[in-house]
Amino acid sequence: MSIHTQHANEPATIERLLRTPGRWAVVGLSANRTRTAYSIASYVQGLGHEIVPVHPKAETVHGATGYATLADVPGEIDVVDIFVNSDLAGAVVDEAIARGAKAVWMQLGVIDEEAAARAREAGLDVVMDTCPAIEGPRLGLT
Repeated sequence: MSIHTQHANEPATIERLLRTPGRWAVVGLSANRTRTAYSIASYVQGLGHEIVPVHPKAETVHGATGYATLADVPGEIDVVDIFVNSDLAGAVVDEAIARGAKAVWMQLGVIDEEAAARAREAGLDVVMDTCPAIEGPRLGLT
């Protein structure tokens, strides 16, 4: 099935996800301070969200216990924040759907139209190709 429509982020969805305290599983987050995921996870945590690092190393990051896979994360997940290459994003989206997440947020430069469509069809909110640290300040969040 070919997806011909371009995903458009809904401003109301972005605002709700950023303003409503939730549990964000950050896929690709490790203790490597030079990686973008490290600083963005800190930003998201600063907005009042709980972060859950998801990385094969399962490291504790920003005081949060890490897990090797989404399937290993106990409890509910509100948002799966995806910091992997676009060619790997579809598999993470499928895991998020299977895991019962409420939303997927594909970071700036992470684009998979077909995965976004699968997530929407499964009832998840979808944000793609943008960053909380870009959208938050636009909404007056610091």
